Amino acid sequence: MVTLMRHTRASTPDRFDDRISTPKRRLGSAGDRVVSFVRDNREIVLASTAAELGARTGTSDATVVRTIQGLGFAGLADLKDAILDSLANAATPAANMRRSLANLAHSTGQALDDVLQTQAKGLQVIRSDACRQQIAAAVQALDAAERVVLFGIGPSASLVAYAATMLVRGGRTALVLNATGSTLADQLLGLRKGDVLLMLAYTRLYNEVKAVFAQAGSLGLPTVLLTEALGTRLANRADHVVVVPRGRPGGVALHGATLMALEAIIFSLAAAKPEAALTSLDRLAALRRTIAGGRPFRDEETDR
Repeated sequence: MVTLMRHTRASTPDRFDDRISTPKRRLGSAGDRVVSFVRDNREIVLASTAAELGARTGTSDATVVRTIQGLGFAGLADLKDAILDSLANAATPAANMRRSLANLAHSTGQALDDVLQTQAKGLQVIRSDACRQQIAAAVQALDAAERVVLFGIGPSASLVAYAATMLVRGGRTALVLNATGSTLADQLLGLRKGDVLLMLAYTRLYNEVKAVFAQAGSLGLPTVLLTEALGTRLANRADHVVVVPRGRPGGVALHGATLMALEAIIFSLAAAKPEAALTSLDRLAALRRTIAGGRPFRDEETDR
């Protein structure tokens, strides 16, 4: 009941923005710094703990929590859910693009600058100690697997397809789950003991994600989730979570940070078993020579 009340309370973007813009009571200079940071850096807020937000704002975790409660939220998890709920309620591709284009007109005026600034914040999250620890734990779980099963639908389907290709080149066995609706059920039939799930999913527990978690749970398979925020209903379903921003909340989703996190995981796994990675790449070179009819295979003839 508490969870249901919490999400009802901050379910619209206007309501959330009103809380950030007009706090119920005076919060002091430290509280004002926290509020300003939350308003301008929502992608970092989603990826951070109270202690990390305290360090970023020159305050403390206690000040962060008190400030958030002063805004009318139960705590940091409630604030994160409100951010995600506000985005989900307002999110359509057209609406996200409209907000992104409006930001360009009101701020830099140039798409390149906006993208670079947004990706820089994503890189800042990935380089943090917290994310490094998350990636290390994910790599340890994936390294123990007989097979890595990657899940992603929509734009994430292309990312998991690329990641699967790179994992196989690195000597790993990989399977991709990228279907929606009932077709996903056919793909889920292929799960087996010894698999570990590497999942890309964001914001809400939609049906396909629920189905993957349910099947993984029935087989006792560990799950690694790349997502936007810790402490949410979605993140709490996974055994290991790597928090990666997808661009500016409310704007067009940008996947540069996700790709960097995936490549960090892929190359960490290759480093964990270098002989297997090199053997696989030698086989790849031999297969390329076969396809080329014995002549040297030039890099420009392939994507490398």
